[in-house]
Amino acid sequence: MFTLLDTAAATGSSLHWIDIALVVTSVVLVMLFGLKFAHKQDSTDSYFAAGGSIPSWAIGMSIFATLISSVTFLSYPGAAYGGNWILLVQGLMVPLVLLGMIWFIVPLFRRTIRLSTYEYFERRFGFGARLYGSLAFLLIHFSKLGTVFYLVALAVSEFMAWDIYWVIVVIGIAVTIITLLGGMEAVIWMDVIQGFILIVGGLICAGILLFAPEGGPSAVMEVALEDNKIGVGPFDWDFVQLTFWVMAINGVFYAIQKYGTDQTIVQRYLTAKDDRAAKKAAYIGVLASVPIWTLFMFIGTCLYAYYKIEIDPAIVGLKADEVFPHFIANELPIGVKGLIVSALLAGAISSLDSDLNCFAAIGVQDYYVRFKPQSTDRQRLNLGRWIVAISGVASIVIAAIYAYWGGEGILGVLFGLYAIFSSGIVGLFLLGLLVPRANKQGLWVGLIVCILFTAYAVLTSTKFTVGVDPETGDPIKQTLLNLGEWNFTHHKYMLGVYSHLIVFFVGWLASYFWPKKQVDESLTIRGYMKARKMEK
Repeated sequence: MFTLLDTAAATGSSLHWIDIALVVTSVVLVMLFGLKFAHKQDSTDSYFAAGGSIPSWAIGMSIFATLISSVTFLSYPGAAYGGNWILLVQGLMVPLVLLGMIWFIVPLFRRTIRLSTYEYFERRFGFGARLYGSLAFLLIHFSKLGTVFYLVALAVSEFMAWDIYWVIVVIGIAVTIITLLGGMEAVIWMDVIQGFILIVGGLICAGILLFAPEGGPSAVMEVALEDNKIGVGPFDWDFVQLTFWVMAINGVFYAIQKYGTDQTIVQRYLTAKDDRAAKKAAYIGVLASVPIWTLFMFIGTCLYAYYKIEIDPAIVGLKADEVFPHFIANELPIGVKGLIVSALLAGAISSLDSDLNCFAAIGVQDYYVRFKPQSTDRQRLNLGRWIVAISGVASIVIAAIYAYWGGEGILGVLFGLYAIFSSGIVGLFLLGLLVPRANKQGLWVGLIVCILFTAYAVLTSTKFTVGVDPETGDPIKQTLLNLGEWNFTHHKYMLGVYSHLIVFFVGWLASYFWPKKQVDESLTIRGYMKARKMEK
């Protein structure tokens, strides 16, 4: 996660009025476009699943825009500038995993759930599993929503020399109104526009960085190759440091989590006309994402070469994540600068509108419908809109709190908390899908062990600033729980991997301590294969 806490120093200038006009115009046009769908939202099916009428290419672009957030827009160039392309390895694992699983996951969900991803968990392991899955989603995405909102507002406020609180309020109200009135159909079509803006913005930055320095593309590539800025190593089997294998293993579970358990993606499967269109949308989404992830890594490499060729004393002392904002603010011509900031906002809107609609879908389907099954579709639709409005206001408040207190400390605490209480979701999903013998008692043993392990790992590895060294002035950091040599020392990306594996294997083994029960085979991969064979 990148930080822009010192962006004022990094940017050094505000936008020209032409650039500001471009940014404001782009936001207004997106709002107007989204509002055109407001009159169609007369049922929960249209509001949450667009009536199953969206073409696959648009759904795919929406998936792409959701995956490529504004954080990616700034953090990937910063990572490549300061190191190499190792963060790209996670994204490269996604299409490999997708080829092996999407052909059965899409029809599985389209046949077994009405709206919520976590309905599958209930059908397989009972309501407790559904509750755990939905709460995990809410914790993860609500924290992410506030984080993305705050960081983007911070960057935009510095670029445009506007007060950050006004930026938070304006963006928050705009996204909330669009999502509130336009539903999932508006979300998807806005994501299509945002996706194209992101692509154009990235290509323009890459082109300028390639051709602007003396010597052009050949000089840029020479510097990049000489300084080993295009690589995905180290390749050591070391889970303590950030290595290729850490990112590759993490990427496998990331792919399963996003495409198999994440409401923002699974809900889009339901907006397609049929299984074939939904599968096609999933492939389009990920196959579009990988080249753009690569593009932003390439931008970071070009940025490194640019400032090595064109010496700029102003970047001395800047963090790696601050160099790209500095370049945008000081090197891009008038007009282009406004387009890039618009692309940054596009990424934020794509993430925020998806989360708000999915929060409402989960609130209605996982909770309201269960506890008030006799409610009418109109009542469910109205509640969904209320949830969108309340979530939008809450995200504004959270982003404002981040801005007031500063993001780093708060983010560290929140990430630690939701890591503890939302761990093992992929393990839960795979256990239900791959192990017919698994039962809910065994699952809960696995989840309890997983929560205890995650709490231990987070508490013994997450460091917080507790003071300042009076002699050196350096911050003094310590963990909440210090067990000495028994502290968790592996890289933080491996924590998620271990939590999923614990739920899967402990849940599998523990299931044998309870009697075997009949399982609906249509909820397992084995049952799906049998049914498919019979259909053929």
